[in-house]
Amino acid sequence: MRSPNWLFLVLLLLLAGLQYRLWVGNGSFAQVKDLTQQIADQHAENERLLERNRVLYAEVLELKKGTETVEERARHELGMVKEGETLYQLAQ
Repeated sequence: MRSPNWLFLVLLLLLAGLQYRLWVGNGSFAQVKDLTQQIADQHAENERLLERNRVLYAEVLELKKGTETVEERARHELGMVKEGETLYQLAQ
């Protein structure tokens, strides 16, 4: 009767091949962990961008709604003065 060593060797090689794919190959634990981290990072970036978009949208609505915001921006960013106003600059 033949020795079952060859069958044991074949099964051991099959198991080693499957373990290799599980730990190193396509769809391995390391790759899944890396993709999970990338997804979490992308979710965080999306939340940051959504918050920035909300702020910008509120600013656009405020600019469309009234002239006070436009005047304030013109004064602070462009250094403009309304007609009839006197500008006082304080030296520090």
